[in-house]
Amino acid sequence: MNTVSMNTATMSGATTMSGVTTNSQPLVVCEHLVCGYGHGTVLDHIDFTIARGDFVGIVGPSGSGKTTLLKAILGSVRPAHGSVTRSTTKVGYVPQVESVDWNFPVTVLEVITMTKSRWWPRITPDERDRANEVLERLGLGGLAGRHIRELSGGQQQRVFVARALFHEPDLLVLDEPTSGVDVNTRHEVLHLLADLHEQGTSIVLTTHDLNGLATHLPRLVCLNRRIIADGRPSDIITSANLEATFGAPMEVLEHSGMPVIVESGAGELMRRFGSRRAS
Repeated sequence: MNTVSMNTATMSGATTMSGVTTNSQPLVVCEHLVCGYGHGTVLDHIDFTIARGDFVGIVGPSGSGKTTLLKAILGSVRPAHGSVTRSTTKVGYVPQVESVDWNFPVTVLEVITMTKSRWWPRITPDERDRANEVLERLGLGGLAGRHIRELSGGQQQRVFVARALFHEPDLLVLDEPTSGVDVNTRHEVLHLLADLHEQGTSIVLTTHDLNGLATHLPRLVCLNRRIIADGRPSDIITSANLEATFGAPMEVLEHSGMPVIVESGAGELMRRFGSRRAS
């Protein structure tokens, strides 16, 4: 059986693989989900729940199925087996920045409204007001008429978040939001997502950025075709889980109470150099 369905009735509390049960209504429930392309399986019997109020990061190597899982949640990939059940149709999507043609001749306002306005590129006064409201919320007030290519990397990423928020989503889905951006932009994006989560937006994202983003999230999922671990980063970021996820030995150190992930062998170098500085 392979289904993607909507269920507007209240579903029971969600249980993550870490054993934590929430009383929040699940927004998305994946049960025994199998997805693939051609004869290859990309996701293998995934059981995964996103509850209302969640902020979830999904990590894994290239080809591990991260983007496919997001597409299954969005409904753009149909399961080969199992099901995806959503309790909402209000889902906003932010693509990878590498997939965007920044030279396409559109303004910020046109980018935000292109998937919403029935008469695009003509925009109604109500749509213009709503777009400007979202831009102000994200610190982009006054930029509606600017060409998208004229903005900084952080501003461009915020524009695509604004486009997703223009739909007033219950769930915000982001594919590698910090990939291909500089350190300052990464910090901007991280603070923006934290603010949105505090304001009540549920968020799920994929990332390769283990130290800069993943370790700071409330909930983390390690994925490589199947779910290796699901829970709080402090609980699931272990050398064993990382090796099972990425297929290479890694060490987990600690700095200022936060886990720091390094390639195997690098930890010994860091400890040796640290001891030299201390002496």
